[in-house]
Amino acid sequence: MFEDRKMNVHRTEMLQRRIRLLTWFFIIGLVLSGATAVPLQWELDLSARILGVADSPSGEATSGLSEWILKVRDALRDTNAKYPFVAYGFDWLAFGHFAIAIAFVGALRDPVRNAWLFQFGMIACVLVVPYAFVFGAVRGIPIYWRLIDCSFGVLGFIPLRLCYRWTKELDTIANPAATKLSHARSSP
Repeated sequence: MFEDRKMNVHRTEMLQRRIRLLTWFFIIGLVLSGATAVPLQWELDLSARILGVADSPSGEATSGLSEWILKVRDALRDTNAKYPFVAYGFDWLAFGHFAIAIAFVGALRDPVRNAWLFQFGMIACVLVVPYAFVFGAVRGIPIYWRLIDCSFGVLGFIPLRLCYRWTKELDTIANPAATKLSHARSSP
C-alpha cells in the first residue's frame, strides 16, 4: 500500500513536470508567433536580404520562395506607405496570440481542472489545416506557404494531445474510481 502510494506520488510529479514543460512550450510558441505579426516589414526585408534578393523587384526572383517573399514585401511596403492603419490588423492578430497564451496559464496552475484548454487548443490546431487551405486558396497563397501554416497546427497539436493524455492520467491517479475527468462530472 505504501509502495503504491509512493509510486503514485512519483508518477504524479513526473506527469506534472511533463505537462508544465509542454504547456510552456506551447505558450512560448504562441507568444513568439504573435510577436512576429507586428514587425512584418522588417521581417520581410530581412528575409529578402538572407535570400540575397533584397535589391530585386518581385518579378526578378529566381525561386518560388524568393518570388513570394518579394511579392509580399512589395505589397506590404505599398500598403504601409498608403494605408498604414491596415497594419493595425496585424497588431490585433498578435494580441489574439498573446491572449490565448495567457489563457493557458490556467493549464499550468491546474491541468486537471483546466483540461478543457488542451481540448480547445487541439480543436484550434486541427482547424488550422482547413482554414489555411480554404482561405489560402481564396487569397492566392502558394501551396507550399499554406503547408507551412498547416505545420503550426500540427506542431501545436502534438504537445497539447500529450498534455491532455497526461492530464487524464493525473486525474485517474487522484480519482481511481472516475472514468472521466473528475471536474467534468462534479455538480455546480
